[in-house]
Amino acid sequence: MKIHFLGTLGWYDTRLGNTLCVLVDTQDAYIVFDCGGGFYKLDRFIKEDKPIIVLLSHFHLDHIIGLHALAKFSFKQGMKILGPPGIQRLFGLIVNQPYTMAVNKLPTKIKVQEFSNDLKLPVKIVHRKLRHASLCFGYRLAAEGKVVAFCTDTGTCKNLEILAAGADLLIAESSLPAGKIDNSWPHLNPQQAAKTAQKAKAKKLILAHFDASMYLGVGDIGAAQTAARRIFKNTQAARDGLTLKL
Repeated sequence: MKIHFLGTLGWYDTRLGNTLCVLVDTQDAYIVFDCGGGFYKLDRFIKEDKPIIVLLSHFHLDHIIGLHALAKFSFKQGMKILGPPGIQRLFGLIVNQPYTMAVNKLPTKIKVQEFSNDLKLPVKIVHRKLRHASLCFGYRLAAEGKVVAFCTDTGTCKNLEILAAGADLLIAESSLPAGKIDNSWPHLNPQQAAKTAQKAKAKKLILAHFDASMYLGVGDIGAAQTAARRIFKNTQAARDGLTLKL
């Protein structure tokens, strides 16, 4: 299993990278977490004829803005895009004229569906609702004897710990810099992400979704990694282009 970080920021793209998009390449399927600005890089990594399953956490623009790049892809196996309730309406509105090419005109055949834990997929994926300003799903992927938890745009909550429990890799957001808390717009800082990994007994923590308005340079991202490592040693701050193997 390989994990490619195509975008690692939150809110908007900067010289540090694109907004959030993570590709997990498993033996049986390509799994894409969120369609931020980094989504356009997808065709650099998809080379095999395996199912492509895209999982949207929620509908804030920094997590769906990359959908505009669907018009550049020609994946013969098609693509299944899953997410919270309302996803079909979302596509009818924004993946359509006058904003972009309509879904039924795209080179790749797209199937859009609400995510359910009962769906039959090539790999095991479950979801839970996280604590955010709008409905947001976190996901837990099990494949090849490994577990990857993807939890973005959330404050601390029980479901975050459940998704992360015993995970080989926890990809957790770190929108806020070290020590900052904002209960009016729930997000994590690096210490909260590290405490979650520690409590959940995850094996490795990757920090991502750095708020572009607060993380202005590589030093800020490095400071987040340092703060998290004081609590959970096996922590790494993601940057665009990072690839991991599990």
